[in-house]
Amino acid sequence: MTLDLSGRLAVVSGGAGGLGEAICLGLARAGCAVVVGYHRSEAQAHALAARLPAAALPHAALHCPVTDSAALAALAAEVGRRWGRCDILVNGAGTTRFVPHADLDALDDALIDEILATNVRGIIAAVRAFKPLLAAPRAGGGSGLVVNLSSIAAVTAMGSNVAYCASKAAVDNLTKSLARALAPAVRVLSVAPGLSDTDFVKRMDRAWRDEQAARTPLQRLALPDEVAAAVVAAATLLSFSTGAVIPVDGGRPLA
Repeated sequence: MTLDLSGRLAVVSGGAGGLGEAICLGLARAGCAVVVGYHRSEAQAHALAARLPAAALPHAALHCPVTDSAALAALAAEVGRRWGRCDILVNGAGTTRFVPHADLDALDDALIDEILATNVRGIIAAVRAFKPLLAAPRAGGGSGLVVNLSSIAAVTAMGSNVAYCASKAAVDNLTKSLARALAPAVRVLSVAPGLSDTDFVKRMDRAWRDEQAARTPLQRLALPDEVAAAVVAAATLLSFSTGAVIPVDGGRPLA
């Protein structure tokens, strides 16, 4: 068992976001080369790629709009040309907006469509684009890996809005379906954080954040590095796991 990912390449969609940044850093620290996938955060993505720990293969930041299937196919082709491989695909891109669950009128069709297109269809499209690289034979054997970033909301049905919760439940179901369909060449796992202490969350009301921590058995929020550690573990220590959901939630569903 080793945490060494030297010689491997990971593509991380949403790589410039709070959790995405931590995941990119965690993979790079394990020796993995990382493609920081971005949609709008181009400057942040390039800055992150430049400061990742050096790996055997070069890091890069590349445009990765998950709602554009043609762009994803072009990205996969570019990755194939430049690196000749993709060992790990982290589907970290996601979107949401806070809407009270009872206020269905505020949950307009455009927002629902955006959430489902990004959080669910985007995963299918990304896996479809990268499947040939992920499933390609590797020297020394081993499977390709897809890690889908899910959420505790998939289980608790409590989150930023009703559609977001439903999208994350779909992610976990999709993880199982894809794990069955792509085995044995590709493993597929979900990593499901609870509320994480990202910069975005730190800007929220302090009393609300403290309340969420108090309702969690471990009495705090998830750290981005802890979410990243679960992704690294999926790529290294959990070599016989597929179709499973890895919770990083401090036991919140138990409360």
